[in-house]
Amino acid sequence: MKQSKGSEPRQFMLNFDRAKLALVGLVFLLSTSAGFLGGWLASGSRQHQETQTAQEVVVNEGQAISEIVDEVGESIVSVHVVTEQTSLGFFGPSTRQQAGAGSGFIISEDGTVLTNRHVVPEGTAEVSLTLSDGTELDDVEVIGRTGANDPLDIAFLKINDARGNQLKPVELGNSGEVQVGDRVIAIGNALGQFQNTVTSGIISGFGRNVRAGGSRGADTLQNLFQTDAAINQGNSGGPLVNFKGEVIGVNTAVARGDGTEGIGFSIPIDDVKGLISSVLNEGELQRPYIGVRYVQLNEGLAEQFDLDVTSGAYIVPAEEGEPSSVMADSPADEAGLQEGDIITHVGSEEIDGSNSLASLIGRLQVGEQVTLTIIRDGQEQSISVRLGEFPQN
Repeated sequence: MKQSKGSEPRQFMLNFDRAKLALVGLVFLLSTSAGFLGGWLASGSRQHQETQTAQEVVVNEGQAISEIVDEVGESIVSVHVVTEQTSLGFFGPSTRQQAGAGSGFIISEDGTVLTNRHVVPEGTAEVSLTLSDGTELDDVEVIGRTGANDPLDIAFLKINDARGNQLKPVELGNSGEVQVGDRVIAIGNALGQFQNTVTSGIISGFGRNVRAGGSRGADTLQNLFQTDAAINQGNSGGPLVNFKGEVIGVNTAVARGDGTEGIGFSIPIDDVKGLISSVLNEGELQRPYIGVRYVQLNEGLAEQFDLDVTSGAYIVPAEEGEPSSVMADSPADEAGLQEGDIITHVGSEEIDGSNSLASLIGRLQVGEQVTLTIIRDGQEQSISVRLGEFPQN
């Protein structure tokens, strides 16, 4: 069949358009595939970078902990004690000896060591220390300890003969700057057997009050840090250290039973600095006090006592036949504090969930003059009190 004139150019143009469309489709397919491939490669690269970054964080944190432990570990000591307990039996009094262990840390070059009161309790007959290099020191004495009813569980030891060892004190930090979530390290003589055991964790909370010990003779401890860094029996008296290598707490208790796990408590170092100052400057432990019995207010207690104020130290009126909540002849008595007063500030520091009256007073020194802000009959006023020395019994 004979083609009409001009049909060949039209067929050529049709084929050319088809080729052009195919080429465009191929380019689109290649570009789309490249986009998917680029995205997949970029996603894999990001995942690799994130994994690598996480690994670097772990490695860097591990190195930091290792360096801190090397630095602070020289100042940590294991404390070994022998206590004597006398009991009255059928054949008369008998004495029984019992061994115990804990931890401590050096706070002065001349051999002053800080630990817990319950590590070297009343009845302690012998005390010896083991330095970080394994050197055993047996010429050690107890300088002093807080009273049995004192909510601050602290004692001080003195190394009289270091056997030629140069003693390195720790660096004290500022526990008032600590925030929930801060990384911390606990160092101590775990279980009384494993010297300079190291655990790490975070500050889980602060301002905690706990009852330590058994149901009989238990101590009520106040204003503690809560941490998930493992604190075991034997860690008591060891330091809680921040990532600057500074001591910000004294490990003192661990929660057990009732399903609790991994909860430890430490005394903020600021609460102990007044005692440290008295021991280093005066050579003896002087615990300041004002002499009131109080409850730390919160919303529930404020409602219970029908009070408008929800924070502060409430000097609860004594029941009939009970001694006054303002101790006779105490600094509080002499200053004119009364039952029913609510102490809201010690100097410029507010009494709240993270600062109890006892902890704020404990940061000061015996003989120091302090201004208390109180609320009496709904009116705020200031009272000046000169701090006395906490009775030992």
